[in-house]
Amino acid sequence: MALPAAAALSAPLRKALSAAALKPEAGAGALDSPAVVAATMDALALLDADSDTVAAAILHVYPGWAAALGPGLEREHPVVAALLDGQRAAGQVWALHAEQSRRSGTEGLRRLLLAIVRDLRVVPILLARQLARMRHADALAPETRRELAALTRDIHAPLANRLGIWQLKWELEDLAFRYLEPQTYQKIARLLDEKRGDRERYIEQVKRTLREAMVAQGLKAEVAGRPKHIYSIWKKMQRKDAPISELYDLRAVRVMVDDVGACYAALGVVHATWTPIPSEFDDYIARPKRNDYRSLHTAVVGPEGKTLEVQIRTHEMHRQAELGVAAHWKYKEVGSHSADAAFDRKIAWMRRLLDAKSEGGQGGDEALASELDTELVEDRVYVLTPKGEVIDLPAGATPLDFAYHVHTEVGHRCRGAKIDGRIVPLDHKLRTGDRVEILTAKTGEPRRDWLVASNGFLASNRSREKVRNWFHKLDRSRNETAGRELLDKELRRLGVLGADLAPARERFNLASDGDLYVQVALGDIGPHQIGRVLLEHERAMSAPPPAPASGSTTTIPPAPRKVPGKSTDFTVEGVGNLLVQLARCCQPLPGEPIVGYLTRGRGVSVHRPGCGAFERLAAAQPQRVLPVEWGRKGSGYEVDIEVLALDRKWLLKEVTNVIAQGNAHVISIRSDVERNGAQVRLRLRLRVGDYGQLSSLLGKLSSLPGVEYAQRS
Repeated sequence: MALPAAAALSAPLRKALSAAALKPEAGAGALDSPAVVAATMDALALLDADSDTVAAAILHVYPGWAAALGPGLEREHPVVAALLDGQRAAGQVWALHAEQSRRSGTEGLRRLLLAIVRDLRVVPILLARQLARMRHADALAPETRRELAALTRDIHAPLANRLGIWQLKWELEDLAFRYLEPQTYQKIARLLDEKRGDRERYIEQVKRTLREAMVAQGLKAEVAGRPKHIYSIWKKMQRKDAPISELYDLRAVRVMVDDVGACYAALGVVHATWTPIPSEFDDYIARPKRNDYRSLHTAVVGPEGKTLEVQIRTHEMHRQAELGVAAHWKYKEVGSHSADAAFDRKIAWMRRLLDAKSEGGQGGDEALASELDTELVEDRVYVLTPKGEVIDLPAGATPLDFAYHVHTEVGHRCRGAKIDGRIVPLDHKLRTGDRVEILTAKTGEPRRDWLVASNGFLASNRSREKVRNWFHKLDRSRNETAGRELLDKELRRLGVLGADLAPARERFNLASDGDLYVQVALGDIGPHQIGRVLLEHERAMSAPPPAPASGSTTTIPPAPRKVPGKSTDFTVEGVGNLLVQLARCCQPLPGEPIVGYLTRGRGVSVHRPGCGAFERLAAAQPQRVLPVEWGRKGSGYEVDIEVLALDRKWLLKEVTNVIAQGNAHVISIRSDVERNGAQVRLRLRLRVGDYGQLSSLLGKLSSLPGVEYAQRS
């Protein structure tokens, strides 16, 4: 290990490599020559990187060293192994950037990078290595140099800016600008060079004057000149549409003092020494920026009538600004939106990690690392178009959400999707890094069941609103008819078809059944919501009335007792120690209205109130009818369902997949071909948790291609 970088490895790693009798390894081409590795170490030292970070940076460049450590690397140095994985994952972003021919997707790539890199200590490694490569880019071929500079401009420099790592940010921007716009870079450099000697003498005069003024007022202050970077000058010239001579901050000094009170005292000294320019004063100490940046900024007419910028801050404020606790990125970059909350949490964690050593204590890094899984839960997913562009979607988004994000018409005509070349259902949950291809029809329209939340087709409110707007444009009669069909299908599944809708109209404050149907058609009210209201109403109506008072005596009914059943517990009014069983004729599910019938020798049989068998028994012997309520939730309930569909290949597989994804279990299944030969009737016995799970399952089965209906038998 003759390379100087090897000395930066921790003692345990050096010992392990020595034991492996490792031979010196050359760098990975010109991009990672020994000089580049050494420069990377310098940049990491500037950021006060720990030994694990340094080791991961070196081992990534020299994979033979990592291979020599074998399985022991992950076992004995898990942090180093995780940082190596993060650097390899970042390679996906570099490859995607190389695919793109324009810069429109670079913001998405930056977000994708932070989404796939779980340990954000990888980011300083990436920035330090890129800076080292750019410092030695003269040795590269022109085309390779331009590609490296473009990657720096689009990914690394903005990330350094967002993290507030100014030492790296300024140099990354200048080097990228130098290789991408060489003529403009040289022009501005010549303008600065022509005035360099005069400007340096001028700055020295200002610094001397300020020091003397501060001492005269009894202030202890450090005064330094601040060089203006070429890329920053060019950006300001573009933004203000002004020549270089009209920029106030080409000549700038920074005053650093011990405390906040001294900041304002120093400001008074500056304004007493030279005439201030009122429009150029900003107090970021009294009113810090939202990213906690603090400093006093003022511009004055300095010696010889030349404008001069002066920044005044404490040493602590300066350290925070330079090391990344305060960043300007929200104010200098566009495109932020409500999705930035999770992104900001990652940035905040990164800043605290960089600053952990200054807070004292040996456990700082470990404590921050332990917060990673709980604090940085990502609420966005970053998926790719077939061309490699990054699309930012909410967590839980589906291919339909992706289609509507691309274009409204693409969403309307969407009929299928592929993830990394594999066909998936439209309610498939996307994951960061998925490459999504939408399959569309030449013409088409959205389906109403996309609006039913329980079906899980749309997670984005934006997508749901686009579908809703499409149906809003239809005439009322069409919406009313469609809503009635959707509601009837749901009520048929729940066994309450034909029930009076008045309780639902009252619950949702609607004047007529027609209004209710329209709300269902537009997705404003889910059919399952109405079904639940009607079932609750039936349960309330079937409850026994309170015993009437008779004179001065009051009859107190016996307390309800829990009666053990075969698969659940029931409460039976006034009786106990009886066998209770679910009736096979109607198979009631928890949450539905139920009623009991006292049989001869078989205990209490529990039915749904509308069950035909129960009605015949109750009519013959009404004294055997008992009030029954559901007790605690059981482990599962059997129910028979029926599916009528076109007889096609893969139908049975798709049906069972839907049941498995719905966390239900198939107990038995039977299929019969209908007389016409084109349809098949599937009869399944399932084990489900409750009628809510069953309703959701039937909805998903009904949405399968070729399925005419799916309902309880």
